[in-house]
Amino acid sequence: MMSETDDAPMHDDDVTDVTILDEPEAPVAESAFDRPGRWYIVHTFAGHEQKVISALNNIIKSRDLGEQIYEIYLPEEDVTEFKSGKKVTVSKRMFPSYLLVRCEPDPEIFYVIGSTPGVTGFVGAEKTRPTALTRREVDNIIRPHVEGAEAPVAKRRMPTHEFEVNDTVQIKSGPFATFSGHVAEINEDQLKVKVLVDIFGRETPVELDFTQVTKL
Repeated sequence: MMSETDDAPMHDDDVTDVTILDEPEAPVAESAFDRPGRWYIVHTFAGHEQKVISALNNIIKSRDLGEQIYEIYLPEEDVTEFKSGKKVTVSKRMFPSYLLVRCEPDPEIFYVIGSTPGVTGFVGAEKTRPTALTRREVDNIIRPHVEGAEAPVAKRRMPTHEFEVNDTVQIKSGPFATFSGHVAEINEDQLKVKVLVDIFGRETPVELDFTQVTKL
């Protein structure tokens, strides 16, 4: 025999609350473009990059310009080379004779940076108003950082040599992905090519593995 409560209608108050857990948010990539100020390219005398960094840091400290000139960045990358028959990893300049400077877009600050010993000028259309880098350009050089994530390591394979000097190629991976240029040198022993890439209005040599470029 059923009790009276068995047929009683169910009310909203009788339902147990169910907690719906929010899905964890995807990690957000931090772009150097979003830091205060704007990024500019500074050209230096060949081999004077570190001297310019030292001189500029001294000027920032002595003139108390830390709130106007925020950061000096020397783009470098790890390159595997063969020395005495052994593989070694060394850091090399990504853009020889170039520095990235993050500062306020102020003519007086541009003058301070441009008059630093060893600096030949800014990359841009106007001396008094250099051209700031776009988000894409900044992210191509300073890879966005994701908290708790490691940068993926490219898997290497033995490539087939198919390049000739003056070939037009496109870069497939690395910080210069999507850029194109002309082959200047071929290093068959190290399976690398040196490509002249038009970066910021100047031809810049970039050394790449065979696997990083494709012929156009």
